[in-house]
Amino acid sequence: MRYKLGCKLDYEVQAENTPFIFNIEAQRRPGQVVEEETLSLAPNLPLERFDMPESGNRYFRLCAGRGTLTLRYDATVTLHPAAIDPASLREAPAGRLPLEALTHLYPSRYVEADLLRPYAEKEFGGLPQDHERVTAICNWMHDNIDYVAGSSDEQTSARDTLLQRQGVCRDFAHLGIAFCRALGIPARFVSAYAWRLSPPDFHAVLEAWLEGPEGGAWFLFDPTRKSAPDGLVRIGVGRDAAEVAFCSPFGPVGYGKPEVRIEALDRTAEGPLTTRAISLTSA
Repeated sequence: MRYKLGCKLDYEVQAENTPFIFNIEAQRRPGQVVEEETLSLAPNLPLERFDMPESGNRYFRLCAGRGTLTLRYDATVTLHPAAIDPASLREAPAGRLPLEALTHLYPSRYVEADLLRPYAEKEFGGLPQDHERVTAICNWMHDNIDYVAGSSDEQTSARDTLLQRQGVCRDFAHLGIAFCRALGIPARFVSAYAWRLSPPDFHAVLEAWLEGPEGGAWFLFDPTRKSAPDGLVRIGVGRDAAEVAFCSPFGPVGYGKPEVRIEALDRTAEGPLTTRAISLTSA
């Protein structure tokens, strides 16, 4: 599955030597091959790059002067997702989890899993401990949380979303992660270019760690039901949105509306979304 994708970001920088950190480039990882990519800046500025080993997130930093800053990123990416029978997947007990997954059981800045444990156990504690339970969490959010553009901000947490019963993709992901962690299921935040998302934008979904016949893997879930899980080109992975912001300026900045795009080069957008369990690693 090949996709052409990218974004254009505009900023009005209001102070000299303002640092920015960006995370907008597609990850290079098993199951996701970046065939080609270009990054252009106006004005042309030097970059410092860092790829985080444990997550694969690709960050770059620049310092901009006062005035307009424009970034354009374009890439062609091929995905090789594993599509697995959901009935073959089970939750893993803590004693069998890989150590790198354990941090995704803990509460974090936007994910108050400890505070939401009683609610999660009441709603989902009696369900089978498998892929079905994570799907039930996503179904519950789709049925009980309204997707309302502009209804939250950078301070909104999972608990806020549960109380307000509305949010955007970031909030759906945080609440789903909180419920999963509260039930002992490792879960993490994923930012992505999302095929079939309309209108196109940076999208947020969640991954949960589940075991299959060949071992464990991270499986994608989109509780908004607005994208195709097998058409998500991963940008960043973290405990929550605080670790995968697409732009972090350190100074006064005015923001233009991001332009995000993704198109499939070898498939059509017709037909239902897949019901298979999707991972970029086999399980």
